[in-house]
Amino acid sequence: MKISLIAIGKTEDKYLIEGIDKYLSRLKHYINFSFTVIPDIKNTKNLTEAQQKSKEAELILKQLNNSDVVVLMDEKGKKYSSVQFSQYINKQMVGSVQNLVFIIGGPYGFDESIYKRANSSISLSDMTFSHQMVRLFFVEQLYRAFTILKNEPYHHE
Repeated sequence: MKISLIAIGKTEDKYLIEGIDKYLSRLKHYINFSFTVIPDIKNTKNLTEAQQKSKEAELILKQLNNSDVVVLMDEKGKKYSSVQFSQYINKQMVGSVQNLVFIIGGPYGFDESIYKRANSSISLSDMTFSHQMVRLFFVEQLYRAFTILKNEPYHHE
């Protein structure tokens, strides 16, 4: 199985970049993982929220294959504990999913076309985080999930 993360807009804060890179390098030991950043839409001051989400959706959809299992990182999505998330990942691997794609949207969330394409959605918290921070939290949780599955001493109950 391959796991991908797609995100809108580059990460700007150095401490977030360093944290993301730390967990990306650790993930290599467990899974084929890719992280794709779609550049921010230009001239957004001239666009409505809906227009901006629509343009982002076009760029996201170009990254997807018909067979991809798509999971949105969305505040209204299903909440998992770290152990439950590791079980979710394991279920996808056992279920012969070839490509599991997680998507972090832009500042206004997702266009309706993305919700229609998605297979499910996950929420990291009831709190709202910047989409740049969500990247770090997600890759850390994915790394944690694999250490749980391998019974390695990273996660403590």
